[in-house]
Amino acid sequence: MNIFRLAGDMTHLASVLVLLLKIHTIKSCAGISLKTQELYAIVFVTRYLDIFINFISLYNTLMKLVFLGSSFSIVWYIRHHKIVRRSYDKDQDTFRHLLLVLPCLLLALLIHEKFTFKEVCLPSYFTLSLCYDRTYHC
Repeated sequence: MNIFRLAGDMTHLASVLVLLLKIHTIKSCAGISLKTQELYAIVFVTRYLDIFINFISLYNTLMKLVFLGSSFSIVWYIRHHKIVRRSYDKDQDTFRHLLLVLPCLLLALLIHEKFTFKEVCLPSYFTLSLCYDRTYHC
């Protein structure tokens, strides 16, 4: 186990738990971008599809499932919770994240080593997640 990976995972886990706790306790999502949270969910889904094919370790699988679950929980709270969703300000969340999806998907399909089903699908989704991650944060 790499100490830096453990530190990064625990820091990420703490930040997600703080965000979920904030949303849950004050029943408000004011200041939180739904579009950013949806992009995080897309990044984690595309990056962690390998848990169904390659088993690396129990820790790895559990952390991936926790990150997926927490991302979807945040999106669910903002979209569907009867009290929290009222505090979401759509007018302030103006990033057009759907325009980011198509170019990233095309890049992901073009960048791979071999043209086999397994090589194109899983790495393409991983490349897609990297495109989202790099494009959105730049």
